[in-house]
Amino acid sequence: QVQLVESGGGLVQPGGSLRLSCTASGISFSSYRMVWYRQAPGKPREQVAFITGGGYTAVAGSVQGRFTISRDNAKNTAYLQMNNLKHEDTAVYVCNAISSRGPDTYWGQGTQVTVSS
Repeated sequence: QVQLVESGGGLVQPGGSLRLSCTASGISFSSYRMVWYRQAPGKPREQVAFITGGGYTAVAGSVQGRFTISRDNAKNTAYLQMNNLKHEDTAVYVCNAISSRGPDTYWGQGTQVTVSS
């Protein structure tokens, strides 16, 4: 079965850093675009960043300059490095994999990031 498992979330003070990981199994990882979303109560789901199988990246304006997305295809893992975290970054961060060859899309369960002093 396909699984996407996030890790690395937690409680951090403003200005701190976290590195989220999303490890996939059951898919041909290198052929999937990996996307990080975040969801907070009362707010619409927001796309934070994506990275293609070839390494092309883009990040949302709300996190530009602070967050970096990367991947290690040998480890079937995508990462989200989050620096200079702010209260507004508090959310459940969810990993998404979307096939470059068809309509298949998979979602992780999410990991909670809480930024609080």
